[in-house]
Amino acid sequence: MKSRILIYWTLILILIIHYKINPEFWYKILQPTIEVENITVTTDIDNDWINDIDDILQWARKEVKNKTIYKSAYYQWWYPPENEWVCTDLIRRALKDAWIDLKKLVDKDIKNNTSIYQRVNWKPDPNIDFRRVPNLNTFLKRNATTLTNKLIPWNVENLKSWQPWDIVIFNQPDHIGIVSDKRDKNWVPYLIHNWWPIPSEDKRLLYWSKYWGEIVAHYRWKY
Repeated sequence: MKSRILIYWTLILILIIHYKINPEFWYKILQPTIEVENITVTTDIDNDWINDIDDILQWARKEVKNKTIYKSAYYQWWYPPENEWVCTDLIRRALKDAWIDLKKLVDKDIKNNTSIYQRVNWKPDPNIDFRRVPNLNTFLKRNATTLTNKLIPWNVENLKSWQPWDIVIFNQPDHIGIVSDKRDKNWVPYLIHNWWPIPSEDKRLLYWSKYWGEIVAHYRWKY
């Protein structure tokens, strides 16, 4: 009798450990058929008959198609050439297509709150401050909705928190990207981002956080 109880509790312990290590496996078993709906918005800031989320995603995909070269450099006249950008430039230009001037907003917030921006050296530099990931992280933390950093495949409630045009920030190295409206077979969204050598729309939202740097921030623009 005691041996049976021991075996019983041993099996339970093994199952608990396996769940902790590989929760995706259990989500698949417990809910083999799921569907995660993408949110939509009715706002159309630029009045082009395309809602703001679709506007932003369409523009971001244009850069993937254009194969803009990833190049990190300092430019004295604010913006880099059209054929060479870093990850933050993709965010800036995508928002600009919906008539949201990210540079103007960031520069203003840095000017008024310089001390809280760790990547501002001595005094604001409008040529580069808006292109640094830590500065965008500080700005978004103050001006966007903060969401979960945890991403769990096949977990419907968790995946509902990951929606098109959410902005995701990674560390090691500092990196930023846009959540796509496309999802893989596990219902994890794709990531649209500019990383060497050219921009892409791929499955690195989960891959990056597992093998490169952790997701340290997840924001949603306040429409």
